[in-house]
Amino acid sequence: MGLLTVHPAARLHGHLTVPGDKSISHRALMLGAIAQGTTRISGCLDAEDCRVTQAAFEAMGVPIQWRGDDVQLEGRGLRGLKASPRPIDLGNSGTSMRLLLGILAGQSFSATLTGDASLSTRPMARVTHPLRRMGARIDGAGDANLAPLTIRGGHLTGITYTLPIPSAQVKSALLLAGLYAEGTTTLVEPVLTRDHTERMLAAMGTAISVIGDPSDGRTMTVRGGRELTARDFRIPGDLSSAAFWLVGAALRPGSSVTVRGVGLNPTRTGFIDVLRAMGGRVTVREAADESWEPRGDVTVDGGPLHGATIAGPMIPRLIDELPILMVAAAAAEGRTVIRDAEELRVKETDRIRSMVSNLQALGTRMTVEGHAVVIDGPTRFRHGTVSSFGDHRTAMAMGIAGLLADGPVQVEDTACIRTSYPAFPATLRTLSKNH
Repeated sequence: MGLLTVHPAARLHGHLTVPGDKSISHRALMLGAIAQGTTRISGCLDAEDCRVTQAAFEAMGVPIQWRGDDVQLEGRGLRGLKASPRPIDLGNSGTSMRLLLGILAGQSFSATLTGDASLSTRPMARVTHPLRRMGARIDGAGDANLAPLTIRGGHLTGITYTLPIPSAQVKSALLLAGLYAEGTTTLVEPVLTRDHTERMLAAMGTAISVIGDPSDGRTMTVRGGRELTARDFRIPGDLSSAAFWLVGAALRPGSSVTVRGVGLNPTRTGFIDVLRAMGGRVTVREAADESWEPRGDVTVDGGPLHGATIAGPMIPRLIDELPILMVAAAAAEGRTVIRDAEELRVKETDRIRSMVSNLQALGTRMTVEGHAVVIDGPTRFRHGTVSSFGDHRTAMAMGIAGLLADGPVQVEDTACIRTSYPAFPATLRTLSKNH
């Protein structure tokens, strides 16, 4: 199950790179598999979640070579996938299941998607119901809301659909289905979410248009029937992984951590905006040579933080960083209020419940009203034992909290860290050693 014991550290110091962005790695594997030609991916995240995406497409006849963080795929085109001889097990990866549903909706065969106990509780109706409107036949418990799900692909027709919740996974699944649909598929996004899929589809020659002011939402239209052209992708470092080290540095005076080559897509940098709003000393140096995904170096120097309000359209831009921002808020001076974060309830675990339980165990004063969290700092974290609740981001956030405690903090059930950042425990030791 895994046990991570974290000892207090006076400061964090160092320069590092973090693994490739998980969201982009998934998409590069999927789009490469259905493109025409050879796709080469450098910097691909080598972790359990992406490996289940690899296994899924290998089961459907896509040759994939993976060496280190370099991957080469021989694409089969939009309609060249084959039926898997067995159910496709997607482990803990919600991204894999939701996006794969969009691709399978346009195939000429049936497939069954399964996952682990956690994935089998995550809501899928947000994807399966609009896919049914396009013509896919999908069965599963709770009116196709829970895995295992059986999808029978076939003739799809484009639809116009307004996303009822901000979700890049739902948006991406429908855009992928739109590649196979007759006519056009138009998606209205009232609140901006991460736009990696749109960027990659455009880079691969898809007939996709995106209009609108990001502050007021956007409208995306994709025309079906046009093949994707394979290309090379260099994956930036994952800002969600970098966030742990950047917060750790921010909370310890005398610390300085630089993460090199990290993704700086503006749909993902809400974390940086909030850390600055809390008083964080953040320096960003953006690289000038990226045409499809911005990247650069981010440095954080330690110093005092204060509370802030995190709510509204900001939430989708930092949803994965909220657990570590809760740690920052607990250590900061004053009150932090987090609202509109109900999506945290349906992640790998209920991240509101897991983070509140753990932070309170270490002495944090915090309350929950519905989906709103109120945190009163500063907390002098005490030593103790906390749980990951089977969630990788909860586990790593509590690892950073342990650096600030008055004694050792043990984080139980940390095998889940392997889904996104297998090297996290070793990097934690390196950055905090002898400082």
